[in-house]
Amino acid sequence: GTRGGSADGVGTAAEFYRPRGVAISPDGSTLLVSSDGGLRQVCVAAPPPPPSFAPIVVPPSTFSADMANTWGDASLPQGMVTFLVGDDEERIEYVTKAVLCARSPVFRTMFGIGMKERDAAEITVPKTDLASFTAFIDYLCTDQLDLGEEEGGRAQRALDLRELAQMYQVPRLELLCAQALQESVGPASAVPLLEAAHTTGDGRLLAQCRRYVADHAAEVRASGGVEQLRDLGVAKGLLGDALDQVAELKGTVAARDVELEKVRAEVAERA
Repeated sequence: GTRGGSADGVGTAAEFYRPRGVAISPDGSTLLVSSDGGLRQVCVAAPPPPPSFAPIVVPPSTFSADMANTWGDASLPQGMVTFLVGDDEERIEYVTKAVLCARSPVFRTMFGIGMKERDAAEITVPKTDLASFTAFIDYLCTDQLDLGEEEGGRAQRALDLRELAQMYQVPRLELLCAQALQESVGPASAVPLLEAAHTTGDGRLLAQCRRYVADHAAEVRASGGVEQLRDLGVAKGLLGDALDQVAELKGTVAARDVELEKVRAEVAERA
């Protein structure tokens, strides 16, 4: 039931005064009602929500099984290693080599029989930072993912950790980071993540960020997202998205106007 009065609306929010005739649009989304209050428009249903992205499925942990593989295997290296991380060679000390081998095939090869790193006390790790590599080693040794507590830094940590997970072939950690990135897309992070996705070739994250920027343009702009743009290719892509959205909106409005005129004509004939 609708209420007495005269107002357009969605569903029961519409109001009529002494309705005399009705007509529905061809796609079934709009109802026109002729009444003493004039010709009123009723949206039968709200427009569909934007497409959602399927959740990333992370497989069960293999930590217990991996740890079980650290004993009874004579090919595993003995002792510990210290990592010298980044340009400043900051130290992560005394990490068990056998655990690293059980958790990463890259470490298994690195510390394999005949490799110079097998008996090395120190390994240099360039092109990363201490916090990210510490979080990576912590995951290998404890199965715990630590992205930090600062909201703005969690997305960057997830990006850095995902790169390490890819480098050292730790697929479950890579998926956990991808999941964290998907959940962190918001007004302040959408543009930086969009640029990162563009740089790394992450099509899934790229599509999600583009969709988010298109659907939440005002919030992204208010958060300073536009000012964060550095990549000209990304800027051109966002401009193209905006122009496509405007063209699509104009086409939708024009098609709806044509439908409404047809329905109005039908209602006028029946009145």
